[in-house]
Amino acid sequence: MELERSILEETLRSFLREDLGYGDITTDSLVDPETKGTATVVCNEPAMISGLWEAQALLEIAGCRGEPIVEESDRVMAGARILNASGPAGSLLKVERTLLNILSHMSGVTTATSALVELAKKEGAGKIRIACTRKTLPGLRYFEKRAVAVGGGDTHRLRLDDAVLIKDNHLAFGGTITECIKKARSKVSFTKKIEVEVVDPGQAVEAAEAGADIILLDNMKPDQVTNTVNLLQRENLRERIILEASGGIQRDNLAAYLRTDIDVVSLGAITHSAKSIDMSMNIRPVKRRR
Repeated sequence: MELERSILEETLRSFLREDLGYGDITTDSLVDPETKGTATVVCNEPAMISGLWEAQALLEIAGCRGEPIVEESDRVMAGARILNASGPAGSLLKVERTLLNILSHMSGVTTATSALVELAKKEGAGKIRIACTRKTLPGLRYFEKRAVAVGGGDTHRLRLDDAVLIKDNHLAFGGTITECIKKARSKVSFTKKIEVEVVDPGQAVEAAEAGADIILLDNMKPDQVTNTVNLLQRENLRERIILEASGGIQRDNLAAYLRTDIDVVSLGAITHSAKSIDMSMNIRPVKRRR
């Protein structure tokens, strides 16, 4: 998943404007505009790397050049050099924090996602997709969602126009689950899937019988999920739908959900609580030839 280059550049420029304000008064007062520099980004802890493409684009916007030393989704150890850069020293200094923020955050999301994907494989549930949610920071959704994809996770809906997802607040206005599915099916393109959020086995059966494509089991405990799956199987409804579990799922209880014969586990924590990876950027002047 990659953003159209022109859209990505527009977003990155806004990030730079936010940090620069009317100019970097420290750099502008201390560094000769003609001075060239080189830089190396170092990852200071074990991580799975993502954000290199975005970092290169950011450097180009700043009039610099970036050369990745590793590749997207590579696992590195503490102290690994991941990116070299060169260009006007002032530009490297001005872009430093924004570049590190992007790389650190995206790599953190990727590392967290990868750990959960590996846990699913270890539990023998590699067929179950580990997905994120729309619990992303405004302005950062593309970066966080792409980081999830690099880590082997599923991006789920990118925007509200990707698919129908009927929740309790929609039911308050649209009627019963059956009525809401019927209304959505009549108004939305056949190319869009319809997902319904349910809180008990009875609602899951109603959603399946009404023609939902996906059923989201919201805030159900693992035993409740198992009961719901068993009921759907008894009613010969299980095979026609995709089952997703979400709500209150963390790394420490994920294994229990992976043993419930569902298809997708979605976790908001992948994006909103992923630890940023510690990285640094060492910038040095290029020595002039005599």
